[in-house]
Amino acid sequence: MKRAGILLFAAVPVLVTATLYAVGPGSSGDAQDSHVSAAQQTRQKAKARAESERSQDAEAVADAPPGLAAPDRKELAQRIVASAENSTLNWRSAYGYIEDIGDGQGYTAGIIGFCTGTHDLLTLVKRYTKAHPGNGLAEYLPALRKVDGTDSHEGLDPGFTAAWKAEAKLPAFGRAQEEERDRVYFDPAVRLAKLDGLGALGQFVYYDAMVFHGPGTGPDSFYGLRERALKEADTPSEGGSEKNYLDIFLDIRRKAMKRKKPTIDTTRIDTAQREFLYDGNLELRTPLEWRVYGETYRIP
Repeated sequence: MKRAGILLFAAVPVLVTATLYAVGPGSSGDAQDSHVSAAQQTRQKAKARAESERSQDAEAVADAPPGLAAPDRKELAQRIVASAENSTLNWRSAYGYIEDIGDGQGYTAGIIGFCTGTHDLLTLVKRYTKAHPGNGLAEYLPALRKVDGTDSHEGLDPGFTAAWKAEAKLPAFGRAQEEERDRVYFDPAVRLAKLDGLGALGQFVYYDAMVFHGPGTGPDSFYGLRERALKEADTPSEGGSEKNYLDIFLDIRRKAMKRKKPTIDTTRIDTAQREFLYDGNLELRTPLEWRVYGETYRIP
């Protein structure tokens, strides 16, 4: 399963979206802002507030233990995510993965489920083309711009999937996927989790939620989920219980998944992250055993 339920604009890079939220009264954006609902403004402020916290507390994050950012922990995180995203522990085997899984987001591809309909795949190809002009995907940029935000394949078929698979054989494109994963999903999730006082498990919980729900400002995007959790429980950095906060966050996330699709499989929470939490494994120590979609995975 590949990030079913992510919002269409969810993967817009953080620095870009943060700029949009800076428009205020008296600026040239007043007319546009007047059409933004109060609920949407609240969600935008939630993300802007989180990003402000990140910039203000950069020193605190730098002084914190590496946690999930340590090389061995990061590798572990990618393997657990891959069990849910690609049904494998070998996450690097997914560089060339691409298919339309019928979730309304066009083609889903690569190690983190970049989608033609959710902007992140377009951003990946644009950045890759800037660094490697003339690559095998560059010719599809006009089509990718046109289908962005839709489930359309117009201009992509029949050659795009073959071009993706061919490009994925090149080490440079694998590195590009990893860099985009880190820039948009992994690094922001881990930084914010550290600010909230969360250990390696909590950092992973944030990361997996960022991957699945996207870093957008919708009510069921990552920032919307965190904002609701903050209203119900104190984070460890606020003096709250880490286990209680994460339990509430996972409850909120699970409900969001079910709202999007009542029949969705939530085992990536129920028989993976929740079990780690109830076992008291807040530092995500190995060995680990968990189940996703009925399949059992083990890391010694």
